Amino acid sequence: MSEMFKISLPDGSVREMPEGSTPADVAAAIGPGLAKAALAAKVDGEMVDLSRPFTGDAELALVTGRDEEEALELARHDFAHVLAEAVQALWPGTQITFGPATDDGFYYDVMAPASREPFGMDDLPAIEEKMREIIKADKPLRREVWTREDLIAKWKADGEQFKAEWAAELPGDEDLTVYWSGEDWLDMCRGPHLPSTGKLDPQAFKLMRVAGAYWRGDQKNAQLTRIYGTGWLNKKQLNAHLTRLEEAAKRDHRKLAGEMDLFHLQPEAHGSVFWHPKGYVIWRELETYMRRAIDGAGYREVKTPQVMDARQWEQSGHWGKYRENMFVIPDEVPNTEDEGPLVSDDADWMALKPMNCPAHVLIFRQGIKSYRELPLRLYENGCCHRNEPHGALHGLMRVRQFTQDDAHIFCREDQIVDEVQAFCELANRVYKDFGFSYSIKLALRPDNRIGSDELWDKAEQELRDAVERAGLASDEYGWEELPGEGAFYAPKLEWHLTDAIGRTWQVGTIQSDRMLPERLDASYIGEDGEKHRPVMLHRAIFGSYERFIGILIEHFAGKLPVWLAPVQAVVATIVSDADGYAQDVTAKLKAAGVRVETDLRNEKINYKVREHSLKKIPHLLVVGKREAEEGTVAIRTLGAEHQKVMSLDEAIAMLSDEATAPDLR
Repeated sequence: MSEMFKISLPDGSVREMPEGSTPADVAAAIGPGLAKAALAAKVDGEMVDLSRPFTGDAELALVTGRDEEEALELARHDFAHVLAEAVQALWPGTQITFGPATDDGFYYDVMAPASREPFGMDDLPAIEEKMREIIKADKPLRREVWTREDLIAKWKADGEQFKAEWAAELPGDEDLTVYWSGEDWLDMCRGPHLPSTGKLDPQAFKLMRVAGAYWRGDQKNAQLTRIYGTGWLNKKQLNAHLTRLEEAAKRDHRKLAGEMDLFHLQPEAHGSVFWHPKGYVIWRELETYMRRAIDGAGYREVKTPQVMDARQWEQSGHWGKYRENMFVIPDEVPNTEDEGPLVSDDADWMALKPMNCPAHVLIFRQGIKSYRELPLRLYENGCCHRNEPHGALHGLMRVRQFTQDDAHIFCREDQIVDEVQAFCELANRVYKDFGFSYSIKLALRPDNRIGSDELWDKAEQELRDAVERAGLASDEYGWEELPGEGAFYAPKLEWHLTDAIGRTWQVGTIQSDRMLPERLDASYIGEDGEKHRPVMLHRAIFGSYERFIGILIEHFAGKLPVWLAPVQAVVATIVSDADGYAQDVTAKLKAAGVRVETDLRNEKINYKVREHSLKKIPHLLVVGKREAEEGTVAIRTLGAEHQKVMSLDEAIAMLSDEATAPDLR
C-alpha cells in the first residue's frame, strides 16, 4: 500500500495524497477550474512544475494568472525558450546559449549557423510567426534529470559547443535538468516551466530588437546575437506596455535635451556631460534648492579632493572590492620621450574618487571630537568618477562622471533613530516639492555579509523605527521590506519615485555604517572620557544631479515647472511697431527675477508659437500694437488651449510667483 502524504493548503485545509502525486493532481482534486488555471506550484516555498511529485508532507500553494508576479516570470521564461526553439526550427545549425526573463520580457543569446549572416531586425517577423505556431501547438513541457556525461555528449553531438561547455562546469552536486518541448526539442534549464506552450498567449509577446553579445559577457569570447522580446500574460497587458514605451520614447531626455538645447554627449568624453547654458540653469536651480534644504537641516558643506592616494583606498576597502570601477592614475611625471614606456614600473598609484565617504571621514578625523559635537552632518556636492563599460552608458541615467548630493552624518548610537527620522522627513519634503509620489523600502541583510546577527537585528530595527516614527511605514508610502537586498555591511532605506507614466526610479537612500569609521580609525571622546567609534550614516536625496535631471525631464516630458525652466517666458512681437514695448516688458520681467527672452524676429506669430512650444517655454507673452497701447500682454501658456489677456502688472505678478521655488513660497 502506497504511503500517504499530508499536503497543507493556504486556506488551512489538509489533503492526503498518495505517494507519486503531484501539485497538478491536487489542483484536479479541488476542481476542474483550478486544474485548468494552475500554472505552477510553490511547494514548501519553492517554485516547481505542476508535474513534480511530492517527496513527503508539504505546504502547497498553486500559482495561477492571479499571482501576476510569479505568472509573468514563468511566462517570460517560457517565451525565451519558445524563441530559441523557433530560431532553431527556422535555421537548423543555430547554436543556443541562455535565455532569461527580464523586468518586462525576455531575451535569448544565439549564434547563427555559418551558412548565414548574424540575425537582424528583418528576421524578427518570421521568428514571431514560428513562435506562435509552437504556442498554438500546445506542446507539453516535460522535465528530465540527466547525467553530466549524457548531457555533455548530447550537446556535443548536436554541435552545441556553448551548452556543452556550460554543462561541464555546473556544480557536481546539482541535478542537471533538461526540459522537452513536445518530443522533438529540448533545452538545459533549472525550471520551473508552465505545463505546456499553450499556456502562453500567442498575442501577448513581441520581439523588439537584436543586439550583439559576447559568450559569458567576455569580449574575448565568441560574438552572439541577443534577441530581445517583451512578454505578458495577455494582449491587453502587451498593448499597455507598448503604449508606455511609445510615451517613454516621446519623453526620452536625450531627444528633449536636443530640442531644448540643454546638454550633449560625445565620444571624446565617454559618459561625461557637456552642459549647455540652458541645461546648467536647471542644475544651478537644483543646487541652490538643495543648499537651502541642507542648510535648514543643520548640515555643513565641505569640498574634498578629486584624486587620492591608492593607499587611502586600500585602507577604506575600496581598492580591493571596487578597483575595477575606478579610474587609476600614476603618481609620477609621464615619460615625454618617444622611446620607452609612458609610466615606469616604480610609479605609485592614485585614483579619481568613485565616492565621497572616505574623504568625509578624513575631515571628521581632523581634531579631537567630543560627544557634544555629534551629530556632525557633512554635505558635499561631490563630483565622482566610475569606470562604467561603454555599452552600459545611457544619457544622463548612467554616466562616468556625476555629482552626488552626498552627505554623511557622524553620530552616536543613541542618535541613529532621530537622525534617520529627520532624514526621512527631509526627503519627504523634497520629493513633494517636485511633485513626486514615492515608495520607501527597507533592504535587509544579504546572505553574504559581515557582522553578527545581533548587530544586523539592531541596525534593521533602527531604520524600521525611524520610518515608523516619521509616519511613513504605511501603504500610502509603499512601505515594504526587501529580504537579502541590503549592502554587505549594513541595511539601507531606499526611496523609489514614480514618474508620470508609472515607471519607478530608485533615487534616495540612507544606510548606517559601522565598518568604515573602524577601518579609517574615526573616533570621538564620549561622556566617559574614553574613545568611541561614531556610526556613519550615508545619505542622498537626488542620488546624482545628472540622473535626477534626466528623471525630471522625462517625468515632465520637458515641460518643467516654471521655477526650473531654463527660459521661463518669451516676449514675442506680432509686428515690429511693438518692439519697444516688448523690450520694456522684458526688462520689467527680468527686474522681477523672471528668466525671459525677447523674440523680435520678422516671422509670423504662429511660427514663433510652434518654435517656442517645441523648446518647452512655459509662457509666451504675445504683444502687438493693441497690447502696447493698452499696457497688456496676451499670454499663451504651454499646453493650454486658449490665451489670456491681462495687464502687464498682473502678468509680472503671476510669472514672478510661478518662478519662485516651492520651498520659498
